[in-house]
Amino acid sequence: MKTNQILETGRNCWRIARADKAAFLIDGAAYFEALSEALPKAKQQILILAWDLHSRLRLVPARDHDDEILPLGDLLNQIVKNQRELDAYVLDWDFSLLIALSREWLPIYKLDWRTHRRLRFRMDDHAPLGSSHHQKVVVIDDAIAFAGGLDLTRGRWDTPEHRPDDPRRGAVDGTPLPIRPYHDVQMAVSGPAAAALGDLARQRWQRATGEKLSTPRVENDPWPSRLQSDLEMIDVAIARTEPPYGDQKGIREVEQLYVDVIAAAEDYIYFENQYFTSATVVEALLNSLADSDGPEIIINLPVKTQGWLAEKSLDIMRVNLIKKLRAHDRYNRLTLYYPYKPGLGDLPINLHAKIMIADDRFARVGSSNLNNRSMGLDTECDLAIEAGQDQPEVGEAIRHFRNRLLGEHLDVAPEKVDEAVAHRGSLGAAIEALRGDGRTLNLLEPTLPPASENAVEAAPIVDPERPIDVELLLDEFVPAEETRFAGKRVFVWVVVIGLLAGAAAAWRFTPLGEWLDIEALVGMASHWKESAFAPLFILTAFVVGGLLMVPVTVLIIAAVLIFGPLVGFLYALAGTVSGAVAGYGVGASLGRDMIRPVAGRRLNKVSRQLGRRGLLTTMVVRIVPVAPFTVVNLVAGASHISFRDFLVGSFLGVIPGILGIALLTDRVKASVQTPGWDTLTTLALVGAGVITAGYFLSRVLMDRVGKAGEGDPDQAD
Repeated sequence: MKTNQILETGRNCWRIARADKAAFLIDGAAYFEALSEALPKAKQQILILAWDLHSRLRLVPARDHDDEILPLGDLLNQIVKNQRELDAYVLDWDFSLLIALSREWLPIYKLDWRTHRRLRFRMDDHAPLGSSHHQKVVVIDDAIAFAGGLDLTRGRWDTPEHRPDDPRRGAVDGTPLPIRPYHDVQMAVSGPAAAALGDLARQRWQRATGEKLSTPRVENDPWPSRLQSDLEMIDVAIARTEPPYGDQKGIREVEQLYVDVIAAAEDYIYFENQYFTSATVVEALLNSLADSDGPEIIINLPVKTQGWLAEKSLDIMRVNLIKKLRAHDRYNRLTLYYPYKPGLGDLPINLHAKIMIADDRFARVGSSNLNNRSMGLDTECDLAIEAGQDQPEVGEAIRHFRNRLLGEHLDVAPEKVDEAVAHRGSLGAAIEALRGDGRTLNLLEPTLPPASENAVEAAPIVDPERPIDVELLLDEFVPAEETRFAGKRVFVWVVVIGLLAGAAAAWRFTPLGEWLDIEALVGMASHWKESAFAPLFILTAFVVGGLLMVPVTVLIIAAVLIFGPLVGFLYALAGTVSGAVAGYGVGASLGRDMIRPVAGRRLNKVSRQLGRRGLLTTMVVRIVPVAPFTVVNLVAGASHISFRDFLVGSFLGVIPGILGIALLTDRVKASVQTPGWDTLTTLALVGAGVITAGYFLSRVLMDRVGKAGEGDPDQAD
């Protein structure tokens, strides 16, 4: 590599700060274990930036129903409670409702409203249309920080072995197997480098919320005892991508750093990345290939991208760019691979890492993909280290990191990689010598997907480099009438929200809440059973209770206990649908902006597309318990789901649940009144039947939605 220093503050990085310790954490198991030990050591401040986050994720796989391994949301809540001076701030990308079914519903409810007041969760929508917040950073007391490609969410935990059907991959979050093996890398740093990442996170928080956070002033060393550092007292550079937004200028340090390293490399460049569609990176590689003395270029990619839309756009872009590179590879220095392991079948290793290593002198770990979005549209955060001429120990650590990565993919010890490189004289020749028939790196020969003509036209939307024209998309997604008369509705919004908030507070903090249990409801309503006003009473109870967020299950059980299984079922069905319609009407009256704390501001821009699957989506959220009944109604009313789709979807979707509750309630009542083998056996059979039917029905519907939504933006992580 050319002797001039590559890293330059203000050009290709934001800051260069000293790390007392630094470590490369290969694959999710290593990262999650280190984080699980570091988090409880926090004294004053925890900062988390995420593209996705799941409150039910366990950082360590559960073993034999070990209740001591808390899910992430409960873990953070407990840590904050135990440390009186500790504040935790979690900032998650304010994702589109188009991918809501693949995300945890109502994270703000689970990680903010239901948790300690010093654990604050916010959704960050401070980005232009089409952009996502893609940084994955955790900072503890400005003393240790983690950054890289791993989010604290489902499907990320795995070991370097990537064993087929490893039950621990599902144990961390309860996801049923099979789960695709997952390869990614995170970097841990301590000291001033961690403090610099703390500054980055606090700036993000302030832009998103308007709240300025204080800088921790505690002396703390939360570095995990089991985490061995790869480097000490090393300068670490932080490179960012930030799109232009409002008065904020765009930042393209990530892009510039890729270009500068490619231009400086002499011996080899090794990439691991999820995508390969960046025009800027390809242009830099073309310039390198044109140099007769240029480096070997080794690119390790997934065998293909995931999702229908990605295959029809990003895969086509990838194939075309690879063909272009190969056409200019006159000196045969370009090789592309994908990781392969026997026994994985249709679930190959998901190579999700974002790694760049060059000449044993430069290493980079981060969130940025080799795609256009990461160069200018999405927020990104990469960490980089560079070995100076008088720092042989840094070059040795970078080489060992490279050997660990390749040793994992080639199923050999890192020392074998080092020996092969020394013996063969080049990294490419060493890889070829070590490739085998079992787990290995296979040559990547990407092919165009079937019926790909004109499909690449979607690429500028799927992988844009700059913010999408807001006005054009608003014309497409938001009807003109939605932008009118907003001022006239403000007073109505304030009054309605005030009434709902007051009623909910009364239910929560006054004796009114004691009236709303099953026994009280049955007692109050028994004398209405034979009354001509019974239907009106039931409908009113469901409508008012639904708006007050009374659990609809309680109302259904009360109806069945009062009127019996058949009439109670009919009343509960009518009441539930009436309550849903009332909630839909309130949501429609409030509008998108007022529902934003529940669903995100992007609801305004994309719900028209969601409306194309409104019937199926409504059925799913009624059958699968992904969100509270009232919230679903409000969100649906504020979206572009048509009233017809909502009404029909709600009617069809609630029938199985109400029927199951009615049957179970009737059998429980019978077992209590006349206990015996016959009633208990019937109860057990009905319970098993209801659970089995509900499970299979939910799986069928989720599969249908998953197929309909393949290629959603969720795949762009």
